Order: sequence, then structure tokens, then C-alpha cells
Amino acid sequence: MFDHVGFGVTRLAESKAFFLRALQPLAVAVVMEGPYGVGLGRGGKPTLWLHESGDKPAPLHLAFTAENRAQVDAFHEAALAAGGKDNGAPGLRPHYHANYYGAFVIGPDGHNVEVVCHKPQA
Repeated sequence: MFDHVGFGVTRLAESKAFFLRALQPLAVAVVMEGPYGVGLGRGGKPTLWLHESGDKPAPLHLAFTAENRAQVDAFHEAALAAGGKDNGAPGLRPHYHANYYGAFVIGPDGHNVEVVCHKPQA
């Protein structure tokens, strides 16, 4: 449904570094950057826009799709190494559905960042 989402962050350089490192297992990179902010995505298309804001943003829940469970595990490890706080180790969440395998980390500005794989274990 969404083409892209954007939101303000209190420290753009810190948030950019966090999201790049945390989402590196998903092949997310800087696609566009300028005075308007930074666009992160894959395949040349920005899907996540960050811009500096003087206001502290309300915490968001951002969920990114992984192709496999190994990417979920790698995200969690990378996000913690980037300074995120654990908010749910990688694992099955059968209360959502039988193959819901996700991990959660609190990132800069308090956002709950998730990576999820909906596929059964290979």
C-alpha cells in the first residue's frame, strides 16, 4: 500500500547511521540525499525518508520485510551493534501467525524497528 514513508528525527546523522547499519542485512542503502533529508531503500528507490526535525517525534513502529529468517537474525545483531535497544529477540510470534518470525529493536528517537519474515523455515 505505501510507496514510501518519511518522518523527522532529532539527529539526522545518528539516525542515518543506525538505519544503514541495522538494515544492511536487507541490502538497504542511501538512494538519495540532500538538504531535504536522506532517502533509504533498495534498487535505486527510496522507501524510507529521514529529515532533521527540532521536535522530538512520537515513537513509530516500523516493520521491514525479510526474505528469510537469517536476515531477521542478522538485522537484530546489526541493530544492537548500531546502538539499538533490544525489544524482542528473533523468534516465532505464533500469536500473529504460524510462520511470523520477527525481531524488534528500539532505535534513535524511540522508534520500534522490526524486521519480519512470513515464510516457513527453509
